[in-house]
Amino acid sequence: MPARDAVTSPDRPWNHRRLRSTNERLLLDRLRDSGAASRAQLARDTGLSKPTVSSALASLEAAGLVREAGTHAPERGRTAVLYAPDPAAGYALGVDVGRGRLRVAVVDLDGTVVARADVRNRARSSAALTDLIVATVGQVIGDSGVDQAEVAHGVLGTPGVYDAERDRVRYAMHLPGWGRAGLVTALSERLGVELAVHNDANLAALGEYTHGVGAGSRLFAYILIGTGLGMGVVSEGRLFTGARGLAGEIGFLPWPGRRKPEHLEDAVSGEAVVESARGFGMSGQLTAKSVFDAARRGDPAAVRAVALEGERIAHTVAAAAAVLDPDLVVLGGGVGHSVDLLLGPVRRHLRTLTPLRPRIAPGRLGEDAVLLGAVATALGTARDVVFERRTGGG
Repeated sequence: MPARDAVTSPDRPWNHRRLRSTNERLLLDRLRDSGAASRAQLARDTGLSKPTVSSALASLEAAGLVREAGTHAPERGRTAVLYAPDPAAGYALGVDVGRGRLRVAVVDLDGTVVARADVRNRARSSAALTDLIVATVGQVIGDSGVDQAEVAHGVLGTPGVYDAERDRVRYAMHLPGWGRAGLVTALSERLGVELAVHNDANLAALGEYTHGVGAGSRLFAYILIGTGLGMGVVSEGRLFTGARGLAGEIGFLPWPGRRKPEHLEDAVSGEAVVESARGFGMSGQLTAKSVFDAARRGDPAAVRAVALEGERIAHTVAAAAAVLDPDLVVLGGGVGHSVDLLLGPVRRHLRTLTPLRPRIAPGRLGEDAVLLGAVATALGTARDVVFERRTGGG
């Protein structure tokens, strides 16, 4: 029996549904990738017949997945109706959990932010942090006017690496109790949203690749320098995470400490900048930001601390260049925000450390890099979930 008959055989109706669902998804993806189009244009672009396109569009419109988006009047022929995806068919959630700040955003299926919040994280236990996340997500969803049931998927960015088998976050040393087993599942249940967990540096790398300075790069490394140190690697548009999700955890590289062997994270972080500044004579309540601000004013101790941080970052870039051969290295995170002071020392020291010369650039997204990476990642799954829900799964 010809393959065409196997698909259209009346005693196998599931094939009709599957074919119809495939056609509908093909059209929806075309509209999402290339913008509003008419039936005739969709038929030309996809190779489907005009009756098939009309039938599929009618089903998508009835399911609330596409809507009329205006008309097009050609020089010849009749005015054509244009169709586009309906961004309000569903929503995605992004959460960025940092030691100092918690950022939450809800986006529609076009990726447009409909509500967000940025709050201080004063939690000093996993229970307190979980309560803060639940309260903040609830506030953002309430502000958006979206029914919580319409939030199809969420992504949470966190320091450390999520171990799915044990349902726990490992190596998040700066978030007390955050590694407790079962915490992520409990959080997802309290939120009422399916939740995936990703490393914050990986999400920041995806954010910069999707929305920022990394667009078009063949292979780039995003070095996140804040409370800790991490790296995300994007190769040909895809994250490289390693065999167990630990690729990019450069903070664990050995570093020769004054009294004992340390990790690179002990030398390249916001806390390291403060420690260096104190060692050079600064006093009072210091933060990395205050040290960089003082360096801009010409304070000698702050200038020396920033120069030392630049030298240490150069070692980090040299290690990444030797292992990965990136065409671009992006500096981001809290310390990365002061890259105007760091680029000179980093480039100068890099020339003495290695013959490899990747381009070094500041991140474009600033503090939103992790959050934008989270919502971009959540969108892919949310679009699949919404399609399955509204079409009956094909």
